[in-house]
Order: sequence, then structure tokens, then C-alpha cells
Amino acid sequence: MGSVDSIETFGLVDGPGIRTVVFLSGCRLRCLFCHNPEMFQKKENNITSDELVKKIIRNKPYFKRNNSGVTFSGGEPLLQIDFLLDVCQKLKKENIHIALDTAGVGIGKYSEILNLVDLVILDIKHTNNLGYKKMTGQEITEVEKFITFLNKSNKPVWIRQVIVPGITDTDEYILSLSNYLKKIKNIEKIEFLPFHHLGFAKYEKLGLKNPLIKTPEMDQNSCDKLFKKFKDLYNES
Repeated sequence: MGSVDSIETFGLVDGPGIRTVVFLSGCRLRCLFCHNPEMFQKKENNITSDELVKKIIRNKPYFKRNNSGVTFSGGEPLLQIDFLLDVCQKLKKENIHIALDTAGVGIGKYSEILNLVDLVILDIKHTNNLGYKKMTGQEITEVEKFITFLNKSNKPVWIRQVIVPGITDTDEYILSLSNYLKKIKNIEKIEFLPFHHLGFAKYEKLGLKNPLIKTPEMDQNSCDKLFKKFKDLYNES
């Protein structure tokens, strides 16, 4: 059994085509900019692999075009690795496209899960250990381990980077990001996501301290300009 926080149907941003997005609860990271703090702790198991597969297959008629399918997100789906492996093995028999939206911080069995998924959406938190630890509360070593397995898998990769004012919007960071991504193979797409306040109410409701309560939202226009600067650096390096 596994712990699923929620399931979103007809998602259009978490992978190609139309997606069913499954949010698995539990995460070891405590990212300063997290907008899903309700998923920090793994909740009680509430669904079997067969039950989840049946829910996903109901949407199979919408998966016929543009590599539509299912995306596993969180939280961190890799923390429920045995449940995830079981579900993915059953979905592959249904020829359903599987995307994994992850920070790369799980508990192992990376080669097994990468063998089953069709796309990895990798969330970049920071590019060096000091910055990573400040951003997430954890060492960068586990995601580095995951990237090693990811490169060996030769699976297509989408990169996501949240742009937080005063933290990841500096020229120094953008240069480090352009260099960091060079070590990740098969990158098909890179996205900059502007930091927003949509999750602030959750911190208050849960009685949690919001570490970025005084940080302004990232302006979309400024984010777009920063991405253009990044692309110039990335293409040159």
C-alpha cells in the first residue's frame, strides 16, 4: 500500500500532453520555497497499488496523443519506492507513458525505477552543497547519486528551477546553474518557475514557520529575462 495525498486529472504542465498527476506524501527536504508543506510528512497508507492503477486507467482514453499519461509527484515519490515500482510495473503493461517529477532524494532502487519511467522531471534546488543545504536542510550528495543513475539510464530529462528573489536570481547563481546542468545528460527542456505566495496560507493553517514570509514574489517578466540570460550562458558553455 501507499500514501497518496491527492490525484489531479487533466493536468497540462507536469509532462507532455494530458496528465493524471499523482501526489505521493512524504519528503526529506524542507525547501525554503516549498508550496506543499502539507506533504512534508508521509501520511498513513490509504491506497493499494491495484486501486491506484485502476484510477489511472480510467483516464486512459485521454492518453492517446502527445505522450499523455501519468506523472508521479509529491512530496517525493522516490520515498515510497516499493509502492511506486509496483504501480509502474502494472502501468507499463497498459502501455501508459510514465513521468517522474522528483528532487532525486529517495532511498535507493534508482536504476529499477528509471528503467520503468519514460521521462524524468528533475527539480533543481541549488548547484553546490552549501547553497543546497541552506535551501533544503539536506546535503547535496543524494541527488548527485541520483543524477549518476539518471545519466546511465539515458532517459529524457526536463529541468525545473524555482527562481527566488535574492537567492536563485543572481548572476552568480545563473552562471553556476548553466555549468551544473552540463553534467546531466539528455536534457530536453529547461523551465524557470517564478517563486509565488500561493502556499503561504498552508503554512499558517498547519502552524508552520514560513521561512520566506518576507520574500516578494518573482515577477514573471523578470523571470523571463533571467531565463534568456541563462540560455545565452548555457548555449555558450
